[in-house]
Amino acid sequence: MHRLPLLVLFFAAANLVAQDAGKTQARIQKKTYDFKEAGKEMEYALFVHSKYDKQNKTPLLVALHGLGSNPQQIMRYKGLTDSAEKHGFIVVAPMGYNSSGWYGNTSPFKKKTEPANLGELSEKDVMNVLDIARKEFNIDENRIYLMGHSMGGGGTWHLGLKYPNLWAGLAPIAPAIFRKADDVAKIKHIPVILIQGDKDNLVPVAGARRWAEAMKKNEMKYEYIEVAGGGHVDIAMQNMPKIFEFFDKHKKK
Repeated sequence: MHRLPLLVLFFAAANLVAQDAGKTQARIQKKTYDFKEAGKEMEYALFVHSKYDKQNKTPLLVALHGLGSNPQQIMRYKGLTDSAEKHGFIVVAPMGYNSSGWYGNTSPFKKKTEPANLGELSEKDVMNVLDIARKEFNIDENRIYLMGHSMGGGGTWHLGLKYPNLWAGLAPIAPAIFRKADDVAKIKHIPVILIQGDKDNLVPVAGARRWAEAMKKNEMKYEYIEVAGGGHVDIAMQNMPKIFEFFDKHKKK
């Protein structure tokens, strides 16, 4: 994990804007709300599939961006909005207060944050955006999913473990997580699809393998996709359709 500080430079340089300008991406909305606890307007991204009908319950996906990234960038990952359109999803992508909030998960950087309660605010922002979506749309409460990449993947594990009765499924992608994999015993009932490249130079594959082994040990419903030769970014784009297909198979009982 000594290479993790490279994440800051990586995401700034990679600028994870989508690699194709599909018609669905043209419908991504940039929204804001009054984040009272932070005393400021906070940005988030929203995508609504074209056949949404308020009379029908609709699945919701919360997408968490990586370190140095933002809501608009993860929403423009190749295949995300196309898959959401195909499977009839609403997607929200919160900021997490800023580009390095870690969503309440433990940061590897041992330094003071600004503000001091950054982790708390980052997590609160995610839950605020989730609540906004639930109030604005007719969301199927048995089909609320959480996905995240890198820092967002770690946030996916963290929020999945902290709110075990909320999520119908989790999709951590190359997750930067610094806690015991055995913690998955707390969420044995939540289906998980875990994506990792074996040539990832930023978040080494050994971590994902530990979590996959822990899920197997706990007899969870899970799918572990380890991409041979896969790096840190390409695996997210390649597997977006599989993530939505996995979610379509699972809902809360």
